[in-house]
Amino acid sequence: MKQEMFDYFVVGLGLAGVCFSEVLMQNDKKMLVFDNPSEEPSAKVAAGIFNAIILKRFTMVANAQSQLRLLNKFYPKIEQRLKVPFFYKLATYRKLSSIEEQNNFITASDRPLFQEFLSSEIIFREYKSVNSSYGYGQMKQTGYVNTRVLIDSYKNFLNLNNFLCEQKFNYAELVVTEDFVEYQGKRAKHIVFAEGFNMQFNPFFKDLPLDGAKGELLVVKAKDLDLEVILKAGIFILPIGDDLYKVGATYNWEDKTNIPTIQAREELLSELRQIINCNFEIVDHLAGVRPTVKDRKPLVGRHHNYSNVYLLNGLGTRGVMLAPYLSEKLFNYIEFETPLDSDVDINRIYKKQNN
Repeated sequence: MKQEMFDYFVVGLGLAGVCFSEVLMQNDKKMLVFDNPSEEPSAKVAAGIFNAIILKRFTMVANAQSQLRLLNKFYPKIEQRLKVPFFYKLATYRKLSSIEEQNNFITASDRPLFQEFLSSEIIFREYKSVNSSYGYGQMKQTGYVNTRVLIDSYKNFLNLNNFLCEQKFNYAELVVTEDFVEYQGKRAKHIVFAEGFNMQFNPFFKDLPLDGAKGELLVVKAKDLDLEVILKAGIFILPIGDDLYKVGATYNWEDKTNIPTIQAREELLSELRQIINCNFEIVDHLAGVRPTVKDRKPLVGRHHNYSNVYLLNGLGTRGVMLAPYLSEKLFNYIEFETPLDSDVDINRIYKKQNN
């Protein structure tokens, strides 16, 4: 009996695993995706906001234009197939607190590269539960992905089509040869690990500098908060419907657990009360460890010893933008030997380690 052969094994079903699996789907590749049902990816508790400008320093996200062009086609295509909405375009308002902040925003919006992403006019709009004497700066081409809905729906789709194996991946059972990889009697031409912070347990890649940043956010219900945009004022307030809002997020580089903390809760509540002046109730408190990297750049590419073992990780806080973009880059690298950008290629790490 001839052994079943796959084109790809994909390990992990967070945002990176979903998007790489989708690229495989679009290219008619035969795949088997491994997902540990006892572990929840950090992307499921993320806000999923996307934007092109880092407001704190008024700098452009690297390759932002290419990433936005792709995600505006990529996610709606998944929505159409799954018949589940999860992709939302919303303007983002930066709450301004002084004349100086107004001037800084207007100056930034005049830069040629920024004109399609920042409005040049200060918006004076009254929200009944938000005080903003100095108005708002508007960011364009922004929105969010409901990552929990996306991941859960995509997992269901994979399961219905027999592309899913729900189990904890046992690295010791993976056999790597020059021509294929084999796992529990099944073979594939390539294997891609997209495990997020769980990469720390992967013997093939655990020596790479993944440095998780724990993030926490609240979901609050506020009937008198009439926001229909994403509001940024130190923290963000994201309307998700039914008078519900996500509020976040915190950063903690010491705690590597998914357990919500009182300290983060109080930090977010303190900041929220400085922004809004209406009553609200806490509906949920979420926590996850983002897969961040010390040099703040993703980890993508081929293992230095094995030609058919690959990594897609380190997407950090911008996974919604990076996941489709890097999934396509990695696929083209594997299939057509299209070089990866040097700042994301894990060869940058291997070279340092060998020096």
